[in-house]
Amino acid sequence: MKVNVIGSSGTFPVAGRPASGYMVEQAGTRVWLDAGPGTFVNLPVDSYMIDAVVVSHQHPDHSVDLFTAFHAWTYCPDPRKSVPLYAPQEVWDRVLGYLDGGQGSRLTETFDFTPVWTGDRIDIGDLAVSFVEMDHSVPTVGSRWEAENRTFFYTGDTGPKGKWRDSARDVDFMLCEAAYQERGEGDYPHHLTATEAGQIAREIGARSLALTHIPPYLDVSRSVAEAETAFDRPVSLAMPGVRFDV
Repeated sequence: MKVNVIGSSGTFPVAGRPASGYMVEQAGTRVWLDAGPGTFVNLPVDSYMIDAVVVSHQHPDHSVDLFTAFHAWTYCPDPRKSVPLYAPQEVWDRVLGYLDGGQGSRLTETFDFTPVWTGDRIDIGDLAVSFVEMDHSVPTVGSRWEAENRTFFYTGDTGPKGKWRDSARDVDFMLCEAAYQERGEGDYPHHLTATEAGQIAREIGARSLALTHIPPYLDVSRSVAEAETAFDRPVSLAMPGVRFDV
């Protein structure tokens, strides 16, 4: 199983670093995981080779390139039909709401939407994916990916609370958000610090850890150092073009 980083910038994209988006590969299966701004045009393969799309939640830095994909796949000489899309129901509701005025029918032709939530498990080609609710301000799912006895967990956006850690236990690779470097009084509670990411990865027995969703105004080397201190082993950084072999 391979996890290709398309974008990893937290909150908003910057030049050369799109927002959250990844491509998960196994054998001949390719899944676009999170559709943050800038990720569609930077897909590492032709978009017609994407077998399905998974979106963790409705926030724009994880979902707005669904609109780009919709236009690219719909208004072209060879439209794509029924591309599987898995996400919390609220993601679909937001997309439909934005494309009102009769556009909803075209959207349902392009995407074959299936809502997912805690306890749901799906098979996408050679990949098995299960979902769990995360600690975020809107409905958000983390996802555990399995293939050939290898496992990968993606947090999406989350704070440290909730029961989601059980779903990530003993994974071979954890791709974890780290939006903060330290938590001050009154800070938004639904993101993790780099230290918390390292602590959680160590607690759940993850074999390797990579940080993502770090805002562009933070020093990423400091985030990695803080996570390594807590994880007590090397920590990787998710940057565009990096591929993790799980």
